[in-house]
Amino acid sequence: MISLFSEYMRLTGTPTLGSEPSGDPALVGKKLGVVNGSNWVSLWSTYFGRTVLPGVKIVQVGNEGVQLNFMDAHHRGDTCPPQLNIDLTIRYAKDLIDLVGVDAILLSCSTMNRAAPAVREALAPLGVPVVQIDEAMMEEAVQTGTAPADRTERVRDGKILVVATHGPTVASTQALLQETADRMGKSVQFAGATVEDAFHLLGDGRIEEHNELIANVIREAQQHDSIDVVVLAQLSMSVFCFSYPDPIAAFGIPVLNSGETGFRRVGDVLNS
Repeated sequence: MISLFSEYMRLTGTPTLGSEPSGDPALVGKKLGVVNGSNWVSLWSTYFGRTVLPGVKIVQVGNEGVQLNFMDAHHRGDTCPPQLNIDLTIRYAKDLIDLVGVDAILLSCSTMNRAAPAVREALAPLGVPVVQIDEAMMEEAVQTGTAPADRTERVRDGKILVVATHGPTVASTQALLQETADRMGKSVQFAGATVEDAFHLLGDGRIEEHNELIANVIREAQQHDSIDVVVLAQLSMSVFCFSYPDPIAAFGIPVLNSGETGFRRVGDVLNS
């Protein structure tokens, strides 16, 4: 237990009023407010935030009740995410601005990506940019394709494989992918795979088994379909990169996760 708490505290540290002591000089002094869909995933936001954005102070809020509420709505077949969740996401974002004066807001929950337009509208008068964590990943997936030798324009030969481990996320993720393609004027095909067992493995702390189950789903899809790129639908799935840091070598195609692509997009926003 001591080693568990020691490693956790080495990553998170304790709150301080000052800027981070070191990091990218262009980022030191910047503050990012992260609105998580649940409290437990804040570890992911801390790790990927500190790794991708060294020097940025990460200030987070998360509520297990939000996730339980949209899980319950999904189970009942109601609109997901519920309006209450969207309202809370707006309030949490405003709280981070009022409390800490953050320079940008990151919405880290894929299921809650439907809240992004409402949050942007609510925060527009405050001049604080809002990043939805999946947007950069979706744009990269839509752009990914193959370029024949006699053409300079990249064209898509296969599909985007969207892998999720949590049922309520599927519809939101696929909707965002289609919206992104429409906005970019691209025609895409995508296939979906939901691996609920992986979510349970994650909850049991069996990270390597979680990752292997996802890897097997990717390999199986490649046997039956032409896949250009894989999108991992949730921030929690970003731990996949620990087992497969070079997906091109392992699968022959990119496997995108929002922990890396989403926080890189935040870096672009903070540096703009």
